[in-house]
Amino acid sequence: MLRSQNKPNIKVLMTSTSYPKSQSDWQGVFIRDMVNAISDIETISLSVWSPPGDFPKTAHYIANNKDISFFNTLLAQGGIAHLLRNKKIKALLYGIKLIFLANRACKRSSDIEIYHVNWLQNALSIWHTKQPLLVTVLGTDLKLLNLPGMTYLLRRIFKHRHTIIAPNAQWMLPKLTKSFGDIAEIRPIPFGIHSNWFLINRNINFNKPKIWLVILRITKSKIGELFNWGNNIYLNDDDNQLHLFGPNQDNIKIPDWVNYHGSTSPSILQKNWFPKAAGLITLSKHDEGRPQIILEAMAAGLPIIASDIEAHKNFITNMENGLIVNSEKQFHQSIQYLSDLKNNNKIAVSAKHWVSNEIGTWDDCAKRYLKAYLDLKEKKICHQMES
Repeated sequence: MLRSQNKPNIKVLMTSTSYPKSQSDWQGVFIRDMVNAISDIETISLSVWSPPGDFPKTAHYIANNKDISFFNTLLAQGGIAHLLRNKKIKALLYGIKLIFLANRACKRSSDIEIYHVNWLQNALSIWHTKQPLLVTVLGTDLKLLNLPGMTYLLRRIFKHRHTIIAPNAQWMLPKLTKSFGDIAEIRPIPFGIHSNWFLINRNINFNKPKIWLVILRITKSKIGELFNWGNNIYLNDDDNQLHLFGPNQDNIKIPDWVNYHGSTSPSILQKNWFPKAAGLITLSKHDEGRPQIILEAMAAGLPIIASDIEAHKNFITNMENGLIVNSEKQFHQSIQYLSDLKNNNKIAVSAKHWVSNEIGTWDDCAKRYLKAYLDLKEKKICHQMES
């Protein structure tokens, strides 16, 4: 893109602990989509501090060799969230070093006007500045607020600058408002969806075994009751097949009747699986904002069967744009309901319509972030004039 020389730039530094290392990598794909969309706005000059990967020419990657070495080591350990579940002391040590390196990166970028930090804990790295801050929040971040002293430390960061805390789903509002609403604006900003998902045309042959997809990081809380409920004929017979995708992070024993494919990539899902799938299933017990893969499936016109948790009920209305289940009986009934082509198409059309109207593409999301950046910049200017 050719950028207009006479238009003012907002200089933004984005930090993130995840980014896909290649086009086939599944980790942090939504961060890459976010970076591409934001850097494509000609009034934004975007710098990025994150693990290495393929970055657009319109973004400036500022991690140095020491940072990259640390990121590679951290990701080889499964990331901070994985370490917190399994090796808390090690996670703490990695977290401290992460904050230190991010702080050094911020100091190298002294002309930055807005900090865009992905995940609450990373905000601790900008203690030395008073520049405006936007913090992207996932549901997993809320657990960090239970750590001793974490809310206190974050409040010290937020109260010294104009801050917008941007959860990607509204169900997180009460806790964030209670913790920070007096010193920061809590503004939900949903992530966008890559336009490729909207272009998928489903062509299901209901005369063959119906294919049901599960796509997630395989942990006990994310699997939920899937193996127990699915084994009781519903997904283990001549009429139905369960296909599971994702890294087995907790080394869970996967039943023989499950078709397990390991990690995958968006392009493989778009080309080989979504067009022929009867639906996507998530029986997770783990709130993590608004799960991106579910939104992408809805954009592709895939009906969703989801567990009864706030992260799902926040955007799925039962029997309208998806199905919510809280028992084995309801799960069985949902499989039967969506096995009827008419019902399947009805839910699919409603899901696609909802996602298009309420979420939109990453370009739509980037405009929401631009509005937040401009509001933060205006608040700082007004504050300086009053001073």
